[in-house]
Amino acid sequence: MKTDLSLRKIIGLLQKGEVSALDLVKAYLEQIEAYNKKLNVYLSVNTKVLALAKTIHGKPDARYPLLGIPIAIKDIFLTKNLRTTAASLVLDDYIPAYSATVVTKLEEAGAIVLGKTNLDAWCHGSSTETSDYGPTKNPWNINHLPGGSSGGSAVAVATDLAPAAMGTETAGSVRGPAAWCGIVGLKPTYGRVSRYGVIAMGSSLDSPGPLTKTVEDAAIILNVIAGKDPNDATTSPTNFDDYTNELEKGVKDLKIGIARDYLLPNMDSKVKDLIISAAKLFEKLGAKVDLVKTLDPRFAISVYTVVQRSEVSSNLSRYDGIRYGRDRKYFGQEAKRRIMLGTFTLSTGYHDKYYKKAQKVRTLFIDDFNKVFKKYDLLIGPTMPGPAPKIGVTEGQAMFGEMADVLTEPTSISGLPGISVPCGFVDGLPIGLNIFGPQFSEGIILRTAYAYEQSTSWHKQKPVDFKKVIIL
Repeated sequence: MKTDLSLRKIIGLLQKGEVSALDLVKAYLEQIEAYNKKLNVYLSVNTKVLALAKTIHGKPDARYPLLGIPIAIKDIFLTKNLRTTAASLVLDDYIPAYSATVVTKLEEAGAIVLGKTNLDAWCHGSSTETSDYGPTKNPWNINHLPGGSSGGSAVAVATDLAPAAMGTETAGSVRGPAAWCGIVGLKPTYGRVSRYGVIAMGSSLDSPGPLTKTVEDAAIILNVIAGKDPNDATTSPTNFDDYTNELEKGVKDLKIGIARDYLLPNMDSKVKDLIISAAKLFEKLGAKVDLVKTLDPRFAISVYTVVQRSEVSSNLSRYDGIRYGRDRKYFGQEAKRRIMLGTFTLSTGYHDKYYKKAQKVRTLFIDDFNKVFKKYDLLIGPTMPGPAPKIGVTEGQAMFGEMADVLTEPTSISGLPGISVPCGFVDGLPIGLNIFGPQFSEGIILRTAYAYEQSTSWHKQKPVDFKKVIIL
């Protein structure tokens, strides 16, 4: 059984009866056994996964679209009776009593949870280096970072240790690792997907989203996980159609803007060239493309830092070691820094000076995007400023994550959807194209990304570096 197939192809094989859920699970467990030790992708593997697979005998259909499909879950989602750590020693032995809504929806659609993937502890970072269980390795070059915080999920998909995976994004934690690992990462509109049962980092920012091999696979999963959740008051009742029905509509007559300010002055010219090439392709496919002036994304760094740290200080205050988990001495350095800065920005005398001002600038970003999207359907730009740097680059760099996510932070603080798709390579490492639009424009974003994907072959290239050295 091959493990490098897309979700759509696997569904087709299951429907034809050419493979079974048990065949799939065994194949992915073999891949995990072969490479997980080297890549450090899974923090926990579901010991019940084989038994679950044996109980599945039907075929995927409208009611159970993911029946028999193994999926990896970022270890920030609660999973009933399956260890959930948030990659922090504080929760090293925590076994949840219930599952996150996203996990429940996937399981109700027939999916099987393979295991829980590595991340920056509490999602604090854009590298997966802050994990208390060690960094995950980039499969294109194991000396480089995979991105974060959903680094484990991205590498699981890129190396065929799972056909698809769930991540979460607060600044760029789905799109960033997707870009650096050469796969697809979809960040939905804030409130499109439930946060219930997701260990909170930035409550006004967190957005669960899928990491997949193809754009179509992302649409398939979004169909399952999107929607109003009575357990999450921030989820939207806005209706949505089958996202896969949007894919074939193409980009003819769409107005697409190249976000000029996202082509940063110090950005590698090779990255800029890839984005310009993507823009020319969209023009060839019938879209109208212009350079567009937007609010400088670098202003989002300070906004995100203040808002996110403030929400972290509130969310992590519950971990006192009394009701569950271990005491606070197990917090890592990054968590401590964020708690202290967040507590400071919310303290008497500084709330108005920092937190309130940050929220005002956040509103300026929202207003600026609203103005731009009255003229343009979508914007495009690089997902990350450059290719993945080497492991260790984050040491002593407290603002590494914010600087790395500078091009995705504006949309995250504005609650907008976006997707990263592979668009080329620089120095042998993948580069991502970021396609983003107004709230609840997932359909048009997916169809645009699909049009680009179908006209290029970047997504078909697979990493081989991680297979060169065998860990005994």
